[in-house]
Amino acid sequence: MRSALAQVSPARKTTFEILVQVDAGQAFASDLLQGRHVSALSERDRGLATEIVMGVLRWRGEIDHRLQMLSGRGPQSLDREVAAALRMGIYQIAFLVKVPKSAAVNESVELTKLSRKSSAAGLVNAVLRKCEPERLLQNSSAAQLGNPEFLMIVRRSVPAWLLERWEANFGVDAANRLAWAATQVPPTTLRICSCTPAPNEVIRKLEEKGSVVRRSEYASKALIVQAGEANVSRLSEDLGLAIQDEASQLVPELLQARPADSVLDLCAAPGMKTSLLADDVANRLLVACDASTRRLQTMQKLLPRLTANAAAVRVVRLDATRPLPFQQTFDRILVDAPCSGTGTLARNPEIKWRLAIEDLGRLAEIQRRILSIALSALAPGGRLVYATCSLEPEENEKVVESVLTAVANCRLLSRAELAESLPRIAPLIDARGYFRTRPDLDGMDGFFAAVITR
Repeated sequence: MRSALAQVSPARKTTFEILVQVDAGQAFASDLLQGRHVSALSERDRGLATEIVMGVLRWRGEIDHRLQMLSGRGPQSLDREVAAALRMGIYQIAFLVKVPKSAAVNESVELTKLSRKSSAAGLVNAVLRKCEPERLLQNSSAAQLGNPEFLMIVRRSVPAWLLERWEANFGVDAANRLAWAATQVPPTTLRICSCTPAPNEVIRKLEEKGSVVRRSEYASKALIVQAGEANVSRLSEDLGLAIQDEASQLVPELLQARPADSVLDLCAAPGMKTSLLADDVANRLLVACDASTRRLQTMQKLLPRLTANAAAVRVVRLDATRPLPFQQTFDRILVDAPCSGTGTLARNPEIKWRLAIEDLGRLAEIQRRILSIALSALAPGGRLVYATCSLEPEENEKVVESVLTAVANCRLLSRAELAESLPRIAPLIDARGYFRTRPDLDGMDGFFAAVITR
């Protein structure tokens, strides 16, 4: 008889371990899926592990509802390992039509035993055998939001408190679309780096390998992948490309840094936006700061691959909520503020299940401190961009308005001013001059940015 370990596929064993770690709050799934254990899997197993991990996290609310209906118990009453085995089993049976039910049931039971929770193996077996495929989730689309049954499944996949906020801030229809967008695989967007040789040749090579890409209508260095994502993740580094969301690429463009400008990038790690700024300022002073030594070390390793001007970046460890140690002022400042990340839920779905409404006020206080301190370092005539990947007003315009009320000689640039200098981005700037993107409307992560001058 084979051992229990031999009866569990490498993909499902890795999936189980990642889900347990994520549920414990020890890491983000996207980081773990880039780790060496996943890299060691075959391409097919990597794909299955990624599908199950991200699918469970995106649809966890609906999965937990089904678990409650099938067992009479919520996941909070179960050991973390048992909950993980049940969630991944339910996801495979209800959502993945190509996965045999027997494989989902049997391997979830074996994973329960492997985690030394054998007493729960019978429960896992019984619950999963009662689970059935959900026809509404096969080849589903946003057009089905008009179906009340399907809409309820989507709405259950976002915490009720967050859905209520979205309804209040954006309206019921928009809240439903945002909830749907948070369950979907987000688009893959590439960035042409300054190290990228012959961008048109790179596009040709991608297409030769079966990928279909198009240039972004907004971000000057972005390529939107329309098909063949698996090829892209494998080839991007070899071709001198980086994977970076379109909205994330647009934020540094708002700063309009010039070769002669001195630039300060607060909260800079892991350096994706920093590297875009380095391309703009050439060999002029660019100071990149972060509070995390580990993240700064990661940035220093990453920058030479992302920009030909990595040598221009001076890395400084500091806490941006405290007075800055610099004697000089800066012509351009980027404040990529720590935030809730509610604009990136499709990419980081565990945020839905970690975030609490109380966190928004705590984050807003940190954001106000950082923005106030950053403005004190802005030179006359300079430009500061305050940005988040949040959809929440408390972290966005309310922070900006609160700080500008208390700070003299600073103002928000108008929509007309930004549209004149940044015509490509003008459609994403609202009447008040705020840059906004939404995953349900723009096909990119949800970002907010305000451009302030002194």
